[in-house]
Amino acid sequence: MGAKSLCLGALVLLLLRAAAAGELRSCEDARKVFRLRQLGPLRGFPQTPRAGVDLQVCSSKNPTCCTKKMEERYQAAAKQDIQQVLQTSSAMLKFLISRNAAAFQETFEMLIKLAENYTSTLFCNTHRNMAVEAATHVQEFFTDIGLFIFGTDISTEDFVNRFFDTLFPVVYSHMINPGLRDVSLEYAECLRMATRDIRPFGNVPKIVARQMGRSLLPSRTFLQALNLGIEVINTTDHLHFSKDCSRALLRMQYCPHCQGLTLSKPCMGYCLNVVRGCLANMAEVDLHWQGYIQSLEELSSAMHGTYDIEHVLLNFHSLVNDALVQAHINGPELSEQVNKICGPPVRKPTQSPGCSFDQNKDNQGLKMFSRDSEETLANRRKEFIGHLRLYRAFYGGLADQLCANELAAADGLPCWNGEDVVRSYTHRVVGSGIKAQSGNPEVKVKGTDPVISQIIDKLKHIIQLLQGKSFPKYDKWDLQQTGSGGSVDEQISGDCDDEDGCEGSGSGEVKRVLKITDSGMPDKTNLSDVKQIHQASDGSTLDTTGAGCITMADYMTFMLISLVTLFLSLW
Repeated sequence: MGAKSLCLGALVLLLLRAAAAGELRSCEDARKVFRLRQLGPLRGFPQTPRAGVDLQVCSSKNPTCCTKKMEERYQAAAKQDIQQVLQTSSAMLKFLISRNAAAFQETFEMLIKLAENYTSTLFCNTHRNMAVEAATHVQEFFTDIGLFIFGTDISTEDFVNRFFDTLFPVVYSHMINPGLRDVSLEYAECLRMATRDIRPFGNVPKIVARQMGRSLLPSRTFLQALNLGIEVINTTDHLHFSKDCSRALLRMQYCPHCQGLTLSKPCMGYCLNVVRGCLANMAEVDLHWQGYIQSLEELSSAMHGTYDIEHVLLNFHSLVNDALVQAHINGPELSEQVNKICGPPVRKPTQSPGCSFDQNKDNQGLKMFSRDSEETLANRRKEFIGHLRLYRAFYGGLADQLCANELAAADGLPCWNGEDVVRSYTHRVVGSGIKAQSGNPEVKVKGTDPVISQIIDKLKHIIQLLQGKSFPKYDKWDLQQTGSGGSVDEQISGDCDDEDGCEGSGSGEVKRVLKITDSGMPDKTNLSDVKQIHQASDGSTLDTTGAGCITMADYMTFMLISLVTLFLSLW
């Protein structure tokens, strides 16, 4: 078998050498390829070989089938070919990132809407008398969340504080001073301004602000990083090739056609020198691309518990309920403080409007990322990173991949070395990257492409963001912290300190068991499958499953138990 292959190679080599040695009698084969490739009109294409004294790149001492005009068209085709090969090589990577960027953005939008519906349902079912007035503030709050995640430069702490500041006048007039209606705008503004001083909701606003900062900022950065990944690929897919590179590509791919060698392919070493020279700037992206993927992976692993947007948003309405409970417990004291600061309000009893929130309408189209209840956002991120990790060395090995899979001749076959058909390429093969091109015999690389330099700077910046280095307030995402994972089942206390709401809130520790149905919402409209276990300081537990629709008697029972627990702890 080896002898037959050797003989076949020798025969091919003899045939090709015969064509290259001046025995070319017709240009018909070159005309066919030129026509099939649609490289231009055949007018002016020589029927028989001619002297190529006017050729600049594909010059030869033998008669040629090329003219100067054809050489120009071949050069344009060579550049188009390499760009097409580049785009084909990156197609799967680009699809992977762009598909997941769109899917994660859609999931974030659905999570925001879902959390907003949970919060609206809480007011409609448990605090119906204030639901209409609270609806505007709830909607503005979740609008701010969406704006922040998708890139608007706003402060999470500011919009969290604004939500609770504007909520307090509503809570005061409906819960602390029931029957108080239509307070003047001046009095409502006084209540809003007094919120920070009298702290009606205890530590809950601080807890929410900390959790939102921890979860929204990494999610926003994660999404920004995916969009940058698409930009990097688009940039390298449409790289501008230097004049010297274009001439080298022409010599490698189409100069053989001028000698009738339409079936010849470049030698592997020759191909590597040409393509590594042309992609030298692109190879400089490799180190930063690897850092980009590694940083994405590290951030994704750290996004659990209070760093997981799914966990935080779907628990938000529980913290709002804790804030309302705390305000109700401290009602007499708060009323006294308000009277000192704002004076006594004028009571104008009116009938409370009905709840306008239509959950069935708002839930239309709400679906989580997957219908599988076991598929969480954290699992989806993990799956995506697992696929992306396969492309870590994409830019470093791109030239080798193009030559091995697309451009070069197979080992052992006669090949084109830029001048003739030979058994093997004899020049030194250089490495990848700009520095390695100083000894490249085929392509001269002058310096760094400014477009590539710009994309490298963007990668450096996003790596800093992914690592949290540009946000010292969050201490590099506190990556040293560990927890029980990112599932919604986990206890909040497993991943946070007192300021995160594990202790000191109105209801103590909260454990959530959230079942996502096919509609993306909990079963029914009463949050009956959002299981809340409130643990008192004496170790007893109170299951308030379905707290979103508890009766007034259940609510008063819970309030009474909370008061007794509070008095016992003070005693």
